[in-house]
Amino acid sequence: MKFDWDRRHCSRRGHITYAPDERHLRERLHATTSVGEVWRCLRCGDFALGEPHGSGPADQAPEVPRGRALRDLFILRFLAAERLVRGVFIVLAAWAVWKFSNSQDSVRKLFEDQLSVFGPVAKHFHYDLDHSPVVDTIRKTFDYKHSTLVIVAVALLVYALIEIVEAFGLWWGKRWAEYLTVVATAAFLPLEVYELTEKISWVKIATLTLNVLAVLWIALSKRLFGLRGGVEAFEAERRGASLLEVEVAAGEEPVRPIPVTAPVRTDSV
Repeated sequence: MKFDWDRRHCSRRGHITYAPDERHLRERLHATTSVGEVWRCLRCGDFALGEPHGSGPADQAPEVPRGRALRDLFILRFLAAERLVRGVFIVLAAWAVWKFSNSQDSVRKLFEDQLSVFGPVAKHFHYDLDHSPVVDTIRKTFDYKHSTLVIVAVALLVYALIEIVEAFGLWWGKRWAEYLTVVATAAFLPLEVYELTEKISWVKIATLTLNVLAVLWIALSKRLFGLRGGVEAFEAERRGASLLEVEVAAGEEPVRPIPVTAPVRTDSV
């Protein structure tokens, strides 16, 4: 069964109606019933009871995402949520690095004290903590300079801000955010590939796959960087999805009024 994105969105957010000044379009989008006048929704095409939400010239009607555009917006908002969560975690990581840079000696002492406590337990299970790769990696971080850790914290914070800006831009479907997402995500792909050469994990593979698919999907579906006709083809496609323009292309024959004996259903309003 084909999923109806338009009716699903209208059922959750409500219909959007508009009364154009052009008489032939107004007649096509309007009807009178026994329970009052109804206007055709610009998104799903169903008639909704009540006054229109707006009026004016047809070329000034609100651009309502519908069909494929509405589905694309759902995908963009999924990517936005993923980037917002990632940005928050990176902010926390930057804060942790900054705190560590200001208390390296105390953290080193705490680590070594705890290590000595767990030493006998590790020996009981025949595990050498003194030559453990994890312990060696942690000890190396204690030798980093304070200035180096501050630079790392600032870099992480900048990266987090980029992710958060992407998240808000994608949520509202801004075209500049789509460009930023493609450029920023593609720039970090080589680093993600390099990390896989060091150590393979399912999390790294899933992250890399998601980012590659996101870059390809946004660049192609949104026609960025001149792909598939560029911005002109994208705008033409978006305008062509407008119900008012579909009505213009369909001709001027008015829609037959709904019979008085068959009142319109009000549960969809």
